[in-house]
Amino acid sequence: MCVCVSVCASCLCGSAPCLLCGCCPSSNNSTVTRLVFSFFLLLGTLVSVIMILPGMETQLRKIPGFCQGGTTIPGIENHVNCDVIVGYKSVYRMCFAMACFFFLFSAIMIRVKSSKDPRATIQNGFWFFKFLILVGITVGAFFIPDGTFHDVWFYFGIVGSFMFILIQLILLIDFAHSWNEVWVRNAEEGNSKCWFSGLLFFTVLHYALAFAAVVLFYLYYTKPDNCAEHKFFISFNLILCVIISVVSILPKVQDASPQSGLLQSSIITLYTMYVTWSAMTNNPNRECNPSLLSLVSNISTTEAMPTSSPGMVQWWDAQGIVGLVIFLFCTFYASIRSSSNAQVNRLMQTEEGKGTVGGEEVGEDGLRRVVDNEEDGVTYNYSFFHFHLLLASLYIMMTLTNWYKPDITTQAMQSTMPAVWVKISSSWLGLGLYLWTLVAPVIFLNRDFN
Repeated sequence: MCVCVSVCASCLCGSAPCLLCGCCPSSNNSTVTRLVFSFFLLLGTLVSVIMILPGMETQLRKIPGFCQGGTTIPGIENHVNCDVIVGYKSVYRMCFAMACFFFLFSAIMIRVKSSKDPRATIQNGFWFFKFLILVGITVGAFFIPDGTFHDVWFYFGIVGSFMFILIQLILLIDFAHSWNEVWVRNAEEGNSKCWFSGLLFFTVLHYALAFAAVVLFYLYYTKPDNCAEHKFFISFNLILCVIISVVSILPKVQDASPQSGLLQSSIITLYTMYVTWSAMTNNPNRECNPSLLSLVSNISTTEAMPTSSPGMVQWWDAQGIVGLVIFLFCTFYASIRSSSNAQVNRLMQTEEGKGTVGGEEVGEDGLRRVVDNEEDGVTYNYSFFHFHLLLASLYIMMTLTNWYKPDITTQAMQSTMPAVWVKISSSWLGLGLYLWTLVAPVIFLNRDFN
């Protein structure tokens, strides 16, 4: 145990690849680095979730001598503005700090080609000092005056989240391709009936869930004489999903891309339905956007909340929870992914398999070392990876605040139509990207897309 602690200390402060404890498997340097940076992002997300919990401000005000207007200690003046360190303001500032942190490293790591570049040492080491930098930026972010900060940063969040939703879709496409490829290979090598039955089961399950979602959308998020936008969103996205499903099994597409199939299309269809639902939950018209509570308890949507009144932040809203789950999956997958899909690698700026493949390294002390597999070339674009985490920070900010726009005068949050159109347009562009991965090998026959 003492050995592991001393090793971790040297890892935090050193610039060489970290050592792993004896109980840990040997791993590639590129994977460990991405996991640690992703851990920084998840740590900031956890802090944001804690600070937006209902009743947190009340609990902080009970601390003697801490919050302005809270419990006091004779002779000690309360200096902390607890309105800033809790609620949506804390989320905006925490995510602003994370975005600045990842932007800094994205700028520093531009055009790093291999681990021989001195900047690669900064990328793969000095974790303790990186953590101090993140803490320092976070503390400074809480001293930003209110002013127009929240309003301006809201629009940064809108744009960044739009881009991150596309990245999520790319990662899901990659995951679906990898899933299909592995199971088909297992079917060819072993019990084909079992593996193909599994593929069929999950394909049917995804389509069934998507179809059930469409039915529920028409039932609860449309009205016979209202909600024309929702009717268009649901119908148009359903048509697009049918198109990509048909295209994925066309003979020419199958010949050019044997790995394509209905499993991938079913996952993309289900994700598109989620984005459609997420968009509709941001419609400020409460007649077309009933709250989950009103649906469960059969409360009339007209009584749930007036259209003109601002809604309070509820991070535990269903679409927010689903968004967090998908975010966690995509963040973890982006850290460990090893894709064989050339198109996805180009879109994600990765070159898996280019780096040196190293075997397990064990030091004289018996501890497994992290293998430097990037001496001949990096396996992922350092700068783009940090840019991806920057976008993830903005997406988390919007997700935890339910994509509501801050109202500085009332300290409440309001749903906005721009958030609706951003999500819907991202689903259209995402479906377009997936359609391109299907038809590109057919159009450009002389190019290798495998």
